[in-house]
Amino acid sequence: MANHKSALKRIRSNEAKRLRNKLQHTTVRNAIKALRGTEKKKDAENQLPKVVAMVDKLAKNKIIHKNKAANIKSKLTKLVASI
Repeated sequence: MANHKSALKRIRSNEAKRLRNKLQHTTVRNAIKALRGTEKKKDAENQLPKVVAMVDKLAKNKIIHKNKAANIKSKLTKLVASI
């Protein structure tokens, strides 16, 4: 166990950040699943910019890698165009 005050604080802050990152990641994954499950083109076109913005935010905060974000956005855009 940590002995220094700063190490104890680091443990607490890391746990808080981990939980926040996990919440954001699961929220985006659920939004992506909802977009993939959409059957109407109009609904999908309305959802796409919101989901892309969420993915960009995850990449900006380094929760996911920027290339993974680019792949997700590309696949979702192709999916919406093909509906």
